[in-house]
Amino acid sequence: MPGEPHAAGRVAVVTGAASGLGQEFSVALAKAGYRVAGLDIADQSVTEARAGGMGNFLPVTADVTDPEGVRMAVSEVVDHYGGPQILVNNAGIYPAIPFGDTTLEDWRRIMRLNLEGPFLMTQAVLPHLRAAGWGRIVNIVSAVVFLGPPDLVAYTTSKAGLVGFTRSLAGELGASGITVNAIAPGLTRTATAARTTGSDGGFERVRDLQCVPRTEEPADLVSTLLYVCDEGSGFLTGQTINVDGGSAKH
Repeated sequence: MPGEPHAAGRVAVVTGAASGLGQEFSVALAKAGYRVAGLDIADQSVTEARAGGMGNFLPVTADVTDPEGVRMAVSEVVDHYGGPQILVNNAGIYPAIPFGDTTLEDWRRIMRLNLEGPFLMTQAVLPHLRAAGWGRIVNIVSAVVFLGPPDLVAYTTSKAGLVGFTRSLAGELGASGITVNAIAPGLTRTATAARTTGSDGGFERVRDLQCVPRTEEPADLVSTLLYVCDEGSGFLTGQTINVDGGSAKH
């Protein structure tokens, strides 16, 4: 499995780790040998149990939109594990709101978590990556940036902004041995997705657009994450890797 030969001693921070993709990513990194700190405002006991209970997963309660909370969370990680070298900006929300019904507060709430959260987290961990002379920043975006669904204008805009953040930051950090990449999942079967889109046939509609005729599962994204984080992937940066079963064909 990618990541295993060089994972020992590496510290990874994953946001939104209590459930869904964040939980899957945290568990995969922990089982690959990384020491993982999961950040979330929700209880992470399930993630901790799935990670194997071997002392390589640290649950940290934190709101990634709160600058002071982010600072304290990263300090807790440093005190427990030492400075992180990997950051997975996964926390996000994707409410389906018609553009005409989107309030300014809706817009700001989506941008705050999906775009400002990665900004705050990256600024907080970056000094540790620079000190290590090695790092991986992975931003979880979405295949909607290639498709532009009409009921997800605010969400699509936030994730497109994160793609731009990925590209620009890669240019700044490449000489420091730090790569910055984005992974773009399609509609993935998580509890949140099931609540918001499963009841109205959303999984089926998306599946019909894909080359791979099944619903994407969180486990389908693990090998890509481990590849991007691997020590051997140091020449891969500034990229958005689309993993959506061939829907966008990007």
